[in-house]
Order: sequence, then structure tokens, then C-alpha cells
Amino acid sequence: MDVGIFARIFTRPTLAETLDVIGRHGIRTLQFNMSCAGLDTLPERITDAQTDAIIAELDRHHMNVAALSGTFNMIHPDRAVRDDGLRRLRVLAGAAQRMKVPLITLCTGTRDPQNMWRRHPDNVTPKAWEDLVESMRAAVQIADDYDLQLGVEPELSNVINSARAARRLLDTLHSPRIKIIMDGSNLLHAGEVSRMHRIFDEAFELLGNDIALVHAKDLMAGSAESHGAAGTGVLDYDYYLHGLQRIGYAGPLILHTLREEQVDASVTFLKKKLEHLPG
Repeated sequence: MDVGIFARIFTRPTLAETLDVIGRHGIRTLQFNMSCAGLDTLPERITDAQTDAIIAELDRHHMNVAALSGTFNMIHPDRAVRDDGLRRLRVLAGAAQRMKVPLITLCTGTRDPQNMWRRHPDNVTPKAWEDLVESMRAAVQIADDYDLQLGVEPELSNVINSARAARRLLDTLHSPRIKIIMDGSNLLHAGEVSRMHRIFDEAFELLGNDIALVHAKDLMAGSAESHGAAGTGVLDYDYYLHGLQRIGYAGPLILHTLREEQVDASVTFLKKKLEHLPG
């Protein structure tokens, strides 16, 4: 395992400047967002020339892209919004294939029409599940067409809000294109910090063979909804990383939910934890 980061943590006028500052933090692995190249996260269109310019800049900085962010609200109550997201996902998939990026990350969504990260009571309804499966099947077809994988992350505020819900989705779709993005902080609902180890164990048992990427942030004391920089909260990283090692995960730990001035401390924190893993 190594330490990577959301590229959009750093806001600079050009992609070159963004990659310069990331490199100065000793980071070479990214979850990349097209916004770093002056485009929408899900572009309306992207030319081969634009994609090639991104590739050239990444190569010049010796950066590896583990995943592209492709989030949109997959259960938005307005079908037109969902359809537009899927159309744009196809555009991004073409760029991902050209960039040789194997994974696009998704947001399973919420019934909240304004914010795809805000919880809504209708997320647990059968119709929300039906809409998710419909959107996911369309996304799988895109992934098939471009030979990519799609990453689903359990999020407290989304329709897939637990390891069990993620397992249900995997078993419903039966597609090798669908993988899991693991984030330990997102598995803990209010009042569950004392059950952290058991919840992690269950997640690794249910999802371990399907985990393609791991996110690294922290859970702040007193709230399952409040997150911060890795190493600043109550998440038991020793237990979490050992669990990842036990299931054979060897990919990056992607930092996010932190400020630029916190990056060095979080990188140092994770590297020390990784150095002390058994074996």
C-alpha cells in the first residue's frame, strides 16, 4: 500500500501547477478529477487533444492515476438529471480509456434534488433501489463498452449506506465491472464507534474480494457525520490497515477531506502506520 490523494484538494490555475504542488508533498498517486484540468467533473464533451494534454502533464510529473472521479446523483428524483449523468459518464469513460485509467468512481446517490451527499428519507424506499439498479445497469454497459471498472462507495447519506447494502448491489448486478471503494469512516453510523472493529470485520468479510480502492480520512469524536484529515480523529487505523492487509489489498490509500496544510501530517501518519504493519 502507498499514499495517494484527491487531486482536487489542491486548487491552482493550471494542471501543471496543481501537479507541481502535489509532487512537492511526495505524492505520486492520484484520484483525478477533470476539474483539475479546467473541465467539469463529468464533461459535456472532451476532445482527444484535451485528454492527450492531460496525459502529457501527468507523464511529465510522473503521476499515476488510480481512478477518475465520475460522481453524479444516480437516484436523482428527476430522470432527466440521471440520464444526463449517464451520458456524461460515457464521455468520461472514453477519456479514461484513452488515459489508461482502470476505474471510475461513482455516487450511488440520494433523493435530495440539490445535494448528492445529503441524506433523504426516501433513500430506503423500493423505488429508490429500483432507480439505482436501473442507473447501475446502464453504467455497467458503458463500462463494458470501454473496458473499465466502476467503483461504488458506501456513504452514510446515500442509498448504498453500509457494507451489507453494497453486497446486495453486487449480488443484484452480478457484474465484474462493479467494484467497491472502501472508506472506514463512512461505515460508522451515529453511536457505532464502540462497534468499529466488528463493523470493519463485517465489511472486509462481505466486500474484501471486491475492494478496488481505499479512501483515507478520519472520523471526528462525537459524530458519525463529521470527518477530517487522517490522523486527527478516532478511527483505529492500526486495525483498519491490518484488515486491509489481511484481505490482500495492496493498492493506494487516497487521502481526502483535509486542507492543504494538513497533507504532510496525514501522509506522515499513514506512512508510519504502514511501516509498522506486521510482516
